[in-house]
Amino acid sequence: MTGRDGGADLHPIGNSPVVVLVRPQLADNIGACARAMANGGLFHLRLVAPRDGWPQEKAWRNSSGADRILDAATVHDTVADAVADLHRVFATCPRPRHIVKPVLTARGAAAEMRLIAERGLSIGLLFGPERAGLDNDDMAQADALVRYPLNPAFMSLNLAQAVMVMAYEWWTAADTTPGRTLMTNETKVATKGQLENFLAHLTDQLDACGFLRNLPKRPGMVRNIRHFFQRGEVTEQELRTLHGIVTELAIGRRQRGRLEEE
Repeated sequence: MTGRDGGADLHPIGNSPVVVLVRPQLADNIGACARAMANGGLFHLRLVAPRDGWPQEKAWRNSSGADRILDAATVHDTVADAVADLHRVFATCPRPRHIVKPVLTARGAAAEMRLIAERGLSIGLLFGPERAGLDNDDMAQADALVRYPLNPAFMSLNLAQAVMVMAYEWWTAADTTPGRTLMTNETKVATKGQLENFLAHLTDQLDACGFLRNLPKRPGMVRNIRHFFQRGEVTEQELRTLHGIVTELAIGRRQRGRLEEE
């Protein structure tokens, strides 16, 4: 079974973890999980004893184009069978039940999984049923538990949200996107020389119109104006606009002066 249009051109990216949904109850949720996986570059999906069987057309309809993940999904009778070929398994668990295992945050688990994947080992991520989560027998198949550090007064997540958190952390653990950028579109950030040229233009016209006529205060006023423009990354287009404003103000001042003289 495939989606009507085949969906997005998804494929495995490197040695990524296998997502194992244990006894999922709704096809809609399986589709939403596939969508979340695609967002984070995950591709391999395994289903353990889905309640309503498999395949289910609703999953494809709810995957928003993550059809290929669903097309390649495999079905297993038990958790043990689903993880038999994996080297390391992490189980998401909101409330560890008297189990002695390492417990990691989602971010910590993603970092550890990246290191494991770099060694060429295969990894599984277990997610429990929507209502009850994983039971003790399920978690016995895991090497470590993952617990999300959320608001302790309300830690409820649906299945797709739980998958999305891990997919996001997996992706960002290797992502090099800067934490902050300036969107400049067709222009670019002005150089210090370009900014200095504008400040000289501005200062010249402020002297000409008398704004800087208080000579004792003039150096401080000029510094304050300079600090204002040095605080952020001014673009070349913004400087061109400001140059135009100052020029037009100067022209207007000269024209008014001629009118007053007449």
